[in-house]
Amino acid sequence: MAGERQARLADRIRVILAERLEKGLRDPRLGFVTITDVRVSGDLQHASVFYTVLGTEEERIASGAALTSATGMLRSEVGRQLSTRLVPTLEFIPDALPENADHIGALLRQAQERDAEVAKLASSASHAGDADPYRAEDDSE
Repeated sequence: MAGERQARLADRIRVILAERLEKGLRDPRLGFVTITDVRVSGDLQHASVFYTVLGTEEERIASGAALTSATGMLRSEVGRQLSTRLVPTLEFIPDALPENADHIGALLRQAQERDAEVAKLASSASHAGDADPYRAEDDSE
């Protein structure tokens, strides 16, 4: 029951924040920010908001600072649209999803190259040792 309520509240907060960021903030540091996930604590008092920023590392840092400075205004917006007694505090956390995806992609390419090398070696390989002289060719056990 509490898990369902947490999930509904987290989803609603994600939608509210995404809509507000789509309208824009009056902070020139804010880049193209996408809210990827929101996780609400069990007591519904704290929300961790995960986000990604499209752009360079400097733009990511600047957008993080802009979100941090706009936390109070964004929390007020969430409180205005939610019908809860207490409004959860917001903590903005940069999502490492793009970096993890790049790393996994590099590992998959590396594994594919190694598989190709092994397949190339296997195609020209022969069996080790001689045939078993005690086993008949037509022995189909």
